[in-house]
Amino acid sequence: MSSSEAVRKTETIPQWKQDEVDELTDFIERYASVGIVGVEGIPSRQLQSMRRELHGSAEVRMSRNTLVVRALEAVNDGVEQLTEHVGGQIALIGTNDNPFALFQQLEASKTPAPISAGEVAPNDIVIPEGDTGVDPGPFVGELQQIGADARIEEGSIQVLSDSTVLSAGETVDADLENVLSELGIEPKEVGLDLKSVYSEGVLFAPEELEIDVDDYRADIQSAAAAARNLSVNAEYPTTQTAPTLIAKATGEAKSVALAAAVESPDVVDDLIGKADAQVRALASEIDDPEALPEEFQDLGDDTAEEADEADDGEAEEADADDAQTDDEDEAEADNGDDSDAGAGLDML
Repeated sequence: MSSSEAVRKTETIPQWKQDEVDELTDFIERYASVGIVGVEGIPSRQLQSMRRELHGSAEVRMSRNTLVVRALEAVNDGVEQLTEHVGGQIALIGTNDNPFALFQQLEASKTPAPISAGEVAPNDIVIPEGDTGVDPGPFVGELQQIGADARIEEGSIQVLSDSTVLSAGETVDADLENVLSELGIEPKEVGLDLKSVYSEGVLFAPEELEIDVDDYRADIQSAAAAARNLSVNAEYPTTQTAPTLIAKATGEAKSVALAAAVESPDVVDDLIGKADAQVRALASEIDDPEALPEEFQDLGDDTAEEADEADDGEAEEADADDAQTDDEDEAEADNGDDSDAGAGLDML
């Protein structure tokens, strides 16, 4: 289309429509992320409540679909890709949060709602196992007619097992609507249904935004830890790993200095402590304290005392063993005397 044709086309539309397109264009350009949400089936009062809940984090703007398309195409810059999702009852949504946060917020705001005859089931509709709380009567036949495994037991109508009465994508009829209403089952969720969102040059589909935040966070933490370990093992300094690398290098340098007995101010105290321990270990191996320097003679005495204590302990154990042996011998002797006395009585 030439520029002159575009001008003529713009001039032919009413001014109020042009004003609306201008306002929609300003709306689109005002937010970092812009999306299309479905609003079909949402009562007006509930929609207003949702808009209030989103206040401060996102804004919903409704208009005619044709005007929304014009505004998206006027902004261009990639956001016009959203036009393929303009259809049915929709609205624009804008936010400066990231698309993932927007999706999570919209999903959290959805609420259960009853389903009417003629609507398409968004998921499998299941009558759960258990007591329906309904007294015996014609209702058991209504349950069986829609495919529920229902019986009259213990004075009430019971569903004996979870019963799928309609599959996702199938149409609800009047009989099913009545049963679900009687049981208080609300099989669908009502809320703003995000169809697509455009942010920072990328068009996101809802399934791409549906992530488990906890699992995603755990994956990122695991990847960060693996990267950190790789950086440290490869000795590749970064802002995060530099302190660890410096501490590791310091420890290795100190170990080398101690092993090589390098007289550095940083390891002098450790070298002295190491040398003192080695001298004391050597002195403890010498039996004659007189052969040791005066400052180590007490160490030899302590060693001798420990040896004497060990010998005394062994002697006490030996005495105890001897005493036990003597007691056993006396016991055997007593048993022998008793045997002899018994033999004498038998002879009498």
